[in-house]
Amino acid sequence: MILFPAIDLKDGACVRLKLGLMEEATVFNTDPGAQARAFADAGAEWIHVVDLNGAFAGRPVNAAAVESILKAVSIPVQLGGGIRDMATIEDWLNRGVRRVILGTVALKNPQLVKDACRRFPGRVAVGIDAKGGKVAVEGWAETSDLSALDLALKFADAGVAAIIYTDIDRDGVMAGPNVAATAALADAIATPVIASGGVSSLDDLRALKQFPRLEGVISGRAIYDGRLDVAAAISLLKA
Repeated sequence: MILFPAIDLKDGACVRLKLGLMEEATVFNTDPGAQARAFADAGAEWIHVVDLNGAFAGRPVNAAAVESILKAVSIPVQLGGGIRDMATIEDWLNRGVRRVILGTVALKNPQLVKDACRRFPGRVAVGIDAKGGKVAVEGWAETSDLSALDLALKFADAGVAAIIYTDIDRDGVMAGPNVAATAALADAIATPVIASGGVSSLDDLRALKQFPRLEGVISGRAIYDGRLDVAAAISLLKA
């Protein structure tokens, strides 16, 4: 299982939100490139990056910060937030992003996801963010009537590299991941699933590791708060 340390970008800085609320942002580092290097030096194999401003604006906003991350590390970076059309997908992949994450557009324009998967095999992931089991979009500002599983099943044969499942109710509050919902989703689909939201300790990682269908886990606030050591987490997940 892979640990994906998270870098969430707001106004050019590394932040973490509480329950997905932009007004509940805490700044942890004003140098995204340096933060990425620290993760790589600790042994991280991937970095998970989200352009939070972009998620709300519907277009890339923190491009300079993302560029600084790409220049700072050689490990692969997956990026989400404000990626809503093929031109933006292609642009980020050409700039060095290994994998783009499509969230809002996966709900509103699923054909774009399928077209992107055909055009860029293995380089497109779908981000499914759920609140009360229902998919939330537009930077979590809107909640749909569609369940996370129903959305995931729309891409069963599309060639999606991974489903990144986030339980918004657990995000940034150190309450532990929604293991049951995450495991149920992973068991119901063939696409690899990455768990996100609420991971706050090695015990949380042990709980997730019991489900071999999970490809990885994303953690942010717990790392910045010092509750989760990146090197220790990686060692546990690889043991």
